[in-house]
Amino acid sequence: MSVELARQVLTTEAEAILRLRDRLDAAFERAVDMLAGCQGRVVWTGMGKSGIICRKIAATMASTGTPALFLHPAEAIHGDLGMLAPGDVVAAVSNSGETEELLRLVEVLKRIGTTLVAVTSNPASPLAGHADLHLNLGVTREACPNNLAPTASTTAALALGDALAMAVAVRKGFNPESFARLHPGGKLGKRLMTVGDLMHKGDGVPRVDRDTAMKDVIYEMSRKGLGITTVQDEAGRLIGVITDGDLRRLMEADPNPLHHTAAEVVKAGGVTIEPGALATAALTVLEKRRITSLVVADGERRVLGILHLHDLWGVGLF
Repeated sequence: MSVELARQVLTTEAEAILRLRDRLDAAFERAVDMLAGCQGRVVWTGMGKSGIICRKIAATMASTGTPALFLHPAEAIHGDLGMLAPGDVVAAVSNSGETEELLRLVEVLKRIGTTLVAVTSNPASPLAGHADLHLNLGVTREACPNNLAPTASTTAALALGDALAMAVAVRKGFNPESFARLHPGGKLGKRLMTVGDLMHKGDGVPRVDRDTAMKDVIYEMSRKGLGITTVQDEAGRLIGVITDGDLRRLMEADPNPLHHTAAEVVKAGGVTIEPGALATAALTVLEKRRITSLVVADGERRVLGILHLHDLWGVGLF
C-alpha cells in the first residue's frame, strides 16, 4: 500500500515537471532576460512551503553568479522592505496566486521601483495580474492524496527555479572558474582551485640566465627546493628548464660538470600551463607527462610561477 502510494506521488510530481517543460515559451525567455539583466539583486519571496523553495532557488542563483536573496513576505511588511532597492527584481511564488502576505507586499513594490515576476498556477490570480511577468506552473492537482499539502506545486516551482538559475548562469557566461571563485571551501572548492592559487611565485620561482655557471644553477635549485630551475631570457621568457634528473645525467656523462653553463645543459622548451587553468587539469598533465613540476607562463611564455606535484598533494587533490 505504501509503495503504491509513493509511486503515485512520484508519478504526479514527475508529470507536473514534464507538463511544465512542455509549457515553456517566450515568457520564460523574457524572465531570463529580466534576471540576467538585473542591476540589483534577484529577491525570491513566498510563504510557507513556497518560501522554503524560494530560499533554495535564491541560494542556487547566488552560487552561480547572480546576487540573490530570500525575503519573507510577512517580515517584509513589518520592516524588512529595507532589503529591497530600485533595480531589484522580485520573484514571488504562490501556487494559488492569492497569498495574502504576497498581495500586501505587491502594493509597495511599485513605489520602490522593483520589477515583479509572479510564479503561480493561476494566470487569472491577483498576483499574476499585478506582475510585470507571469510564469505559469500549471499544476492542477497536488501529489497529496487529499490534494491539500503542497507537493507537486512546490516540486514544479523548484524545477522551474533551477531552470531559470541555469539559463541565467549560462547567459551571464558563468563557467567552472567562476564557480571556483564562489566555492573556495570543501572538497569541491579544492577541485576547482586554479594553478594561480597554488603556484610558487615571486622569489619562490627558481630562475637562472643562459650564462649562469652550473655551480650557481645547483645553488639556485637547492635554495628553492623544487628540484627544477627555469632558464629565462632578459625579458623573463622561458628558454627551458633544468631538473635534478638533468644534473644526474650530466654528472654521469661528464667528469667536469661544473665547467658548463645553463645554456649548455638546458632542455629547450619546457612544459607550461596558464595560471587560470584548474588544478585538476595541471594534475592530469603531470601524470600524463610523468613529471613533478610545471612552469606557469602567459601566452608569450613569460614565467609567472612554478607548480609542483607536492602543491597538489597539499590541498588533497589525491
